[in-house]
Amino acid sequence: MRAFLGLGSNLGDRQKMIEAAEFHLNQEDGIRVVNRSSLYESDPWGKTDQPVFLNRAIEIDTQLDPKKLLQIIQQIENNLGRQRQEHWGPRTIDIDILLFSLQTIDLPDLQIPHPEISGRRFVLEPLAEIALKQIVPGFQQTVEILLQQCSDTGRVQLFQK
Repeated sequence: MRAFLGLGSNLGDRQKMIEAAEFHLNQEDGIRVVNRSSLYESDPWGKTDQPVFLNRAIEIDTQLDPKKLLQIIQQIENNLGRQRQEHWGPRTIDIDILLFSLQTIDLPDLQIPHPEISGRRFVLEPLAEIALKQIVPGFQQTVEILLQQCSDTGRVQLFQK
């Protein structure tokens, strides 16, 4: 199965955190990173009084079901120092399952596609780089169309180190 993940960080060495998360994902049985976007810098969304984020989208090939993938993601986040103290607050690493094949999942702890995908430019810009024509189930639109229709005007730009 193909899945797309969104990675973000706004604490510590942001680039190193995203690279570490990608490395750890690739080390897991049943997960192989097959594509990744450039790094993008974006202003915080939701809670704006915090440091700017780095974001990346990655495409993985996985033999895992979505719930098992979520468990592994949460363990990687914990191992990389993720603290869940404040909704939309600062974080060392955030890994979201954006898309999982063409599946739609609506469970208390897992919604796929990500429920905010269509309204977040910082998710759509990197995702469009690697999956422009990918259909987003539930919206029946491509990532390209969702990005064109996105009302989020927050700053998202290619990261220049």
